Amino acid sequence: METGAEKMDDLWLRGGFPRSFLASDDAQSMLWRSNFISTYLEKDLAVMGSTIAPSVMYRFWLMLSHFHGQVLNYSELGRSFGISDKMVKQYLSILEDTFMVRLLLPWHANLGKRLVKSPKIYLRDAGIFHALQNIQTMNELRTNPKIGASWEGFALEEVVSFLSKRDNEVFFYASYAGTELDLYWEDKGRKMGVEFKFMDAPRLTKSMHQSLSDLSLDHLWVIYPGEKSYPLSAHVTVLPLHEMRRLRI
Repeated sequence: METGAEKMDDLWLRGGFPRSFLASDDAQSMLWRSNFISTYLEKDLAVMGSTIAPSVMYRFWLMLSHFHGQVLNYSELGRSFGISDKMVKQYLSILEDTFMVRLLLPWHANLGKRLVKSPKIYLRDAGIFHALQNIQTMNELRTNPKIGASWEGFALEEVVSFLSKRDNEVFFYASYAGTELDLYWEDKGRKMGVEFKFMDAPRLTKSMHQSLSDLSLDHLWVIYPGEKSYPLSAHVTVLPLHEMRRLRI
């Protein structure tokens, strides 16, 4: 019988599309996702009025997968792909409007600090990200250098969905001094933050301390792929993803 941890691994690897998640094995799941990507590019975009060639959009989407979890630089994307910043925004808009990518907005607080003001980009479905990166099994994922970014994107989508927050209600925070917070939101007057860490035993960091101070957080959660929750301080708690219900406490 499959354990809760194994089901979570399947959801992480295969993504949330039912026919991908429920496939008989990883190979069938990958085949479904590959076919989904082809259908999306060759048929769905045309139905929506896009005139971009499927091969061009595929290469752009593939390139985006290499920037998964990073702060977006339109000029860098444009140079890498050989198109203007305006065209980058047009291509991104198509993928964002069809829920293929998430542009996570930065939190702009008047803190007297130099803050990052560009959004971060994520592929919204972990399974699609892995298909574009040709990661077919958990063993391949666990030895892939992008595993940290993969975990961050997967866990972020799970948390945002659980919280039932709209795209304009969740943010990240980053200062040029090096302080970063992966996810920030407000709920019933409380200021909450999450860091996503792919590690066995997260510890308190200087950046966490600074985020608590900068944003006057009521609590900061560190979500990791482990099994046990434990406090790091009075206002910082390490939390397994499967216990994210505690984020509403």
